[in-house]
Amino acid sequence: MSHLYILLTILFTVYGQIIIKWQVGLAGAFPQNSIDKVHFIVKLLLNPWVLSSFACAFLAALSWMAAMTKLPLSYAYPFMSLAFVLVMFLSALFFKEPVTLAKSVGLILIVLGIIVSSQG
Repeated sequence: MSHLYILLTILFTVYGQIIIKWQVGLAGAFPQNSIDKVHFIVKLLLNPWVLSSFACAFLAALSWMAAMTKLPLSYAYPFMSLAFVLVMFLSALFFKEPVTLAKSVGLILIVLGIIVSSQG
């Protein structure tokens, strides 16, 4: 069950990142004028999708607290790096962001690091 809490933390976190990117992309360029900047941010903060990402951040925190009751931090925290892996794949899928060789090698190193750190 403790690994399920980590998985939920990762999934809620990744959802929030993808939704924020999507909605910010739809909102357009960040304005230059100070008043327009405030209006831009307030509009995003009231956006139901953005609010859902905040709700998921809260759920991620709750899931993480549950995981921390069961596992040592030094064991559990490296698994959070899987969020990088999921975000890269989903950003390539949804936003057509490039998956370069350097990014791929970096993700392989992240996964190898998780495997090594989870062993001891």
